[in-house]
Amino acid sequence: MSTAQHKIGSGFGATSTADDVLRGIDLTGKLALVTGGYSGIGLETTRALVRAGAHVIVPARRPATAEQALTDVSGVELDELDLGDLESVRGFSERFLASGRNIDMVIDSAGIMACPETRVGPSWEAQFATNHLGHFALVNRLWPAISPGGARVVSVSSRGHHFSGIRWDDIHWRQGYDKWEAYGQAKTANVLFAVQLDKLGRDAGVRAFALHPGGIITPLQRHLPKEEMIERGWIDEDGNVLDPEGFKTPPQGAATQVWAATSPQLDGIGGVYLEDCDIAEPAPEGDAERVGVKDWAIDPEQAARLWELSAELTGVNAFAA
Repeated sequence: MSTAQHKIGSGFGATSTADDVLRGIDLTGKLALVTGGYSGIGLETTRALVRAGAHVIVPARRPATAEQALTDVSGVELDELDLGDLESVRGFSERFLASGRNIDMVIDSAGIMACPETRVGPSWEAQFATNHLGHFALVNRLWPAISPGGARVVSVSSRGHHFSGIRWDDIHWRQGYDKWEAYGQAKTANVLFAVQLDKLGRDAGVRAFALHPGGIITPLQRHLPKEEMIERGWIDEDGNVLDPEGFKTPPQGAATQVWAATSPQLDGIGGVYLEDCDIAEPAPEGDAERVGVKDWAIDPEQAARLWELSAELTGVNAFAA
């Protein structure tokens, strides 16, 4: 399979921060939507975009928590959104569209990781439903506000996509649930979503990207028992990070998604997977470090198939004939 997955030599890297990649970029007058923009790397993304002049909308499942987290950040607008509830997605989208504004960048940063088996909506597996289907429905419903201005849509995936491709025969894990493989499938879906959205939206000037932000200790780990994080060598008994050099800080973790949403280096490019503020290379065979992007996550046929399935499940498709 031929691929555009090759580094472009951005000049940035794993230690670059969101402020680093925004240096010299003026976002005054730009409107950004950041799901999960009040926690972890989403919060750092919101702060960096605001410092660069953007007005940021943060839809939150926990508005009171979001308001508290963002008390020191001006230029932010809060609304309620639960990505695991399609009626909530509809409500938020309708409220936003009624404002008559266009969106310049969407950063789908919210997500859940390695949770116990959980069902949402019509008995959908929660990680696939929240991380993928909720964002799929959100972007499609907001398409009238995204398409006019040549926006960028950024789908925050993970190197966790290496854990699993799409389980076409059991996409909602009715049998043999594995929390990490389920997370992997959801993260693969995030990449495939960007591949197909870029194909469908580029004629309107909309480009889409997916990315691995890096390993960062944030509230994303809320579902992991302390014992498991100790066993994985992430923290010690007192909760201290054991390998600080192996983890990014939240400002470093936010850098790649901010670069994807704003960098002129990506003009004319789309549908690719990024890591460390550059386009990622294809994953080498048998790579234990899980670097680069797996073929199954950028396969255009699987991307189109997932799009049609997602449209069927959610009842939303901005590109329906």
